[in-house]
Amino acid sequence: MSESASLPMNFGGIEDEKYSSLDTAEIVVWPVAYEGTVSYGTGTEAGAMAIIDASRNMELYEEETDAEVYKLGIHTLPEFTPRSTPAEMMADLYGETKRLLDLDKFVCMLGGEHSVSAPVIRAHAEKYENISVLQIDAHADLRDSYDGTEHSHASIMARVVKDLKIPAVQVGIRSISSEEALSLKNGLPTKIFWARDIVGRTDWIDDAVNSLTDNVYLTIDIDGLDPSIVPTTGTPEPGGLGWYETLALIRKLAENKRVIGMDLVEYSYVPGQDSVAFLCAKLVYKSLAYFFNERTPKVGLA
Repeated sequence: MSESASLPMNFGGIEDEKYSSLDTAEIVVWPVAYEGTVSYGTGTEAGAMAIIDASRNMELYEEETDAEVYKLGIHTLPEFTPRSTPAEMMADLYGETKRLLDLDKFVCMLGGEHSVSAPVIRAHAEKYENISVLQIDAHADLRDSYDGTEHSHASIMARVVKDLKIPAVQVGIRSISSEEALSLKNGLPTKIFWARDIVGRTDWIDDAVNSLTDNVYLTIDIDGLDPSIVPTTGTPEPGGLGWYETLALIRKLAENKRVIGMDLVEYSYVPGQDSVAFLCAKLVYKSLAYFFNERTPKVGLA
């Protein structure tokens, strides 16, 4: 049996409790099991725990920042299990997020389908002023409702920009309905960076980051990345972002804005295809390293 297989089932496989206990951790990783409104591929309910399992195989030294961000403390919460209805699920997610924010923790939620982000963002918006949302995604998610519910994965950004009036920047979009496209003419507080205009380039990143407010919540739908590197997601759209341009965007965000919370959603677990789970874990860990770069002690190798 490999050494990593014997590590604790927490994000990063952190063995030392002084870096993984809730009391001392600055960061909480929160797995949420839910696929109550999926409309195509399944597997997102098991995605969060698969990402945590994969994360135990990561190196905890992050070479770009020359740091080990886990030493600020990363606590992995128990898996949040599905409720009986979408409305009940969203209400309970909202309440739990409020509790975590009252503990002054940085919340990193792992989904699950994208609908679970809406109540988490709502709770952050009530704690922080001047908040905006950076969404990495293949889909605009601006439908008022889908399949009979306003709590759909296809409606999460409608809840953010229409209901909560939170401004957004949407990056990597390459799939949109006519209803959503028409709604953009109604002055929605969102700015879209279409995948067709940005893939393979980085000269758009400053504009995207500068379009955000001082406090930013980052939501990553992993289907924003190209299916050549992320094939296991609910709706894999061709023509997405690459690994390095995604990292460049998140690092620029961290350098110029205060990121107050994040999530990564829509990874669909498929047995035997572990590379995407590892990619998700690595993306989360590198994002945290960027966000806490100024406060994390340096190893001294860079």
